[in-house]
Amino acid sequence: MILKALWGDLLCYPCNVDIEYRYKGWEKGGIIMTEEIMNAVSGEVFAVWFLIGAALVFWMQAGFAMVEAGFSRAKNAGNILMKNLMDFCIGCAMFITIGFGLLLGEDLFGFIGKPGFDIITNYQNFDWSNFVFNLVFCATTATIVSGAMAERTKFLSYCVYSGIISGLVYPVEAHWIWGGGFLAQMGFHDFAGSCAIHMVGGIAAIIGAKMVGSRIGKFDKDESGKITKVNAIPGHNIVIGCLGVFILWFGWYGFNGAACTSTDQLASVFVTTTIAPSIATVVCMIFTWIKYGKPDVSMCLNASLAGLVAITAPCDVTDAFGAIVIGAVAGLLVCFGVWLLDYKLHIDDPVGAVAVHMMNGIWGTIAVGLFATTSAPGNDELKGLFYGGGFKLLSIQLIGFVSVAAWTTVTMVIVFSIIKAIFGLRVEEDEEIEGLDVKEHGLTSAYAGFSIVDITESAMFANENTKLGVDEYENASEAMKKASVKVENNVTPLQGTTLDTGIYKVVIITKLSRYDKIKRALNNLGVTGITVTQVSGCGIQKGAGQMYRGVEMDLTLLPKIKLEVVVSDIPVDSVIETAKKTLYTGKIGDGKIFVYPVSRVVKIRTGEENEEALQDVE
Repeated sequence: MILKALWGDLLCYPCNVDIEYRYKGWEKGGIIMTEEIMNAVSGEVFAVWFLIGAALVFWMQAGFAMVEAGFSRAKNAGNILMKNLMDFCIGCAMFITIGFGLLLGEDLFGFIGKPGFDIITNYQNFDWSNFVFNLVFCATTATIVSGAMAERTKFLSYCVYSGIISGLVYPVEAHWIWGGGFLAQMGFHDFAGSCAIHMVGGIAAIIGAKMVGSRIGKFDKDESGKITKVNAIPGHNIVIGCLGVFILWFGWYGFNGAACTSTDQLASVFVTTTIAPSIATVVCMIFTWIKYGKPDVSMCLNASLAGLVAITAPCDVTDAFGAIVIGAVAGLLVCFGVWLLDYKLHIDDPVGAVAVHMMNGIWGTIAVGLFATTSAPGNDELKGLFYGGGFKLLSIQLIGFVSVAAWTTVTMVIVFSIIKAIFGLRVEEDEEIEGLDVKEHGLTSAYAGFSIVDITESAMFANENTKLGVDEYENASEAMKKASVKVENNVTPLQGTTLDTGIYKVVIITKLSRYDKIKRALNNLGVTGITVTQVSGCGIQKGAGQMYRGVEMDLTLLPKIKLEVVVSDIPVDSVIETAKKTLYTGKIGDGKIFVYPVSRVVKIRTGEENEEALQDVE
């Protein structure tokens, strides 16, 4: 109404210059809006931004779903999506029932908020904005765990866990930090949740992953049960995983910025929220490039999230330099975390949730005590160790970290132990092998109508011990030719009998990369009818030497191409020799050729049989 009245006076101003104005901001024909109006406008704008930020955080659920689904196998994609959906929906129900009261209710002894049902009994005066805002953060905490326990956890058990963390575990510790609890009274600072959300979710994730056990095939064990080898289980769709990271990064501007109360503070938070993940990703890329010989895609995606997690607590109190250091450490810490879980703790975390959220949640919490500076807009009192603040703030941050970590560890061990005893945590072995989509949800495939086998051959190399020493077909001995492209001839037993029609089917299996060459060679020979199928397989030439998240992959299946031709007029020996010459590279495993006699061929369109039926394909 104030703005409406002011707008009315603005319209009549030119013809009423001598009247006595109601607004003190009018001076000599100019307009200066009063401080009260500016504050009112600013308050309304940031109230709307507060809710927009909540919507951005909700959108992050899609990001988590994409990352977790992409980093898991296709047979479990639907199960991953369902868990991420139910995290929010179950969390909402629990937040209505008890969670919101425990978090933001009247403080009781600095430990919990007083439970209440104002959302039901006093809706007219209810704090709607704070409910929605805190609900989306609560759902984020819950969903972190689904990735670490992916591909082998019972859906029912997961739903029970999700309800408990949303209704009890998260609201209590979040009250300590944001609801007026004892940590808030001490001066503990966690602006957007490195500790309250990410560390808590990460601790729950490592406990859950440990108690549910590793996926079948992740670790090789000897007879005594000792782990002898770590196996890589690559995710089925790194494209979806990357899309999820970009969605999360976009949503993180709301995650970190929604609680800002001034334009300068918001802009500064956006800057630090951009710098930290960028530096983390660059550092991770350089590190994996040096250590593994190539920059690891999935690790760099994890590093982006690690940088975002680490900057979440100090985003409003640090400067650009602090964000750079925080991000750099996060980029290395996520690599260390993945290695630690795989090779030392032997805990199977398919998506890197523990390394990203727990370890960098801890780092971000501590970083406040190191890099807080009063040069950050809106921060007039917090100073970290590296900015002349001494150890006071750092000690408070450490106390907060230990308190929240202890609460989460104790409660989640109890929660998972009870769930394991009542419902069980892990699916049966046959369910895990077949996939949770079909066993838990009756979903045959999340990709109905699409192939779920990756048939690309990029970056796959044959083992060195398959080389024959001669790269040119003309210079190779007969033994080398036979070893490189084997021929299985099933024709001889039928030659000279009544079953010998002079028609033969030739099946060629070779590398996908040789398809164009073999197709052209057969066309030049006169073969124009070819059936092509993409398949997977291996022999002693199985691929090796590639790394996935720091683990060498044992590629027991390699992408292949299968070509089938049927010939009569063209000598079958010419087809075989052409194929051998075209496919030969001087390595074992260049391909195989199978020759079968054909007793009868019928052309459906014309009814022609045998040689007449083949006239248009050779």
